[in-house]
Amino acid sequence: MKVLLTGAFGNIGTGCLRELIRQGHQARCLDLRNRRTEKVASRFKEQIEVMWGDVRDVEIVRRAVEGQDVVVHLVAIIPPESDEKPQLAQEVNVGGTRNLLEACQQSAQPPRFLFSSSFDLFGHTQKQAPPRRVTDPVVATNGYTAHKIACEEMIKSSGLEWLILRFADVPVIGSRPVHPIIFEIGLDNRIEVIHQDDAGLAIVNALKCAEAWGKVLLIGGGAQCQVYFRDYFHKIMGAMGLGPLPEEAFSEKEYCTDWLDTEESEQLLHYQRHSFDDIVEEIRRRVGFRRYLMPFIRPFVHRSILKVSPYWQR
Repeated sequence: MKVLLTGAFGNIGTGCLRELIRQGHQARCLDLRNRRTEKVASRFKEQIEVMWGDVRDVEIVRRAVEGQDVVVHLVAIIPPESDEKPQLAQEVNVGGTRNLLEACQQSAQPPRFLFSSSFDLFGHTQKQAPPRRVTDPVVATNGYTAHKIACEEMIKSSGLEWLILRFADVPVIGSRPVHPIIFEIGLDNRIEVIHQDDAGLAIVNALKCAEAWGKVLLIGGGAQCQVYFRDYFHKIMGAMGLGPLPEEAFSEKEYCTDWLDTEESEQLLHYQRHSFDDIVEEIRRRVGFRRYLMPFIRPFVHRSILKVSPYWQR
């Protein structure tokens, strides 16, 4: 199957790309060109077709869609960048999706359209009994969720054959900069995660599952990946050798995360393989010997991290 994968070298994209190759699909990858994406693309070498470009560019999008059987659209600007650059996020998230849909509609043989959405669309639900179900109402709590809701509506009314997957949190397997947004999530918030490879498997298995198309499905790791943010954050910090941070550094506010009812998606797509503990262990392995050095520098690292917490600074 010929598959256009946008955002191919991002977090979910790399998991999806590995699975597309493993299952024998022909992957055309559309992404922005920079040092990081070039490095990721080089891992796949001659196994893929790479197109460097921006989904805001109508001509590049038209050429990327040409001759494809399916478009898997993963490109998105997410928080905190979507909050910091709202105009850019609107142009990429909504405008880019519109460009892809129009290119598909104008094709001689319109490809199917698989869209990556988010469990953030359920809003603040911590006072409700879990899990969240696909029939629950959606609510925009920021620009990003407003974009996803708008895109879902465009897709449903596009006339194309479509599938919308609302993903739980997909942790980055490795280190990343600490941003103040991390402290805006109350430690008692429920959160569900999914390994990037399981997210990729769900997408690729959906390509051959006729029963999935025309549905909105919730994609998460299942019961073995349902935790509270306190455990999520502190276990990942522990895997990196850094240990927990003071709880006073965190907000007590609700955040738009929750546990999901993934029974239907798992029955259809058979993708849940990793637990949250598996993710933590993989992060520990990636950090490797460096975690044994952390006790010596931990106080300095903690001090640096706590500087970005507005609650600790008070």
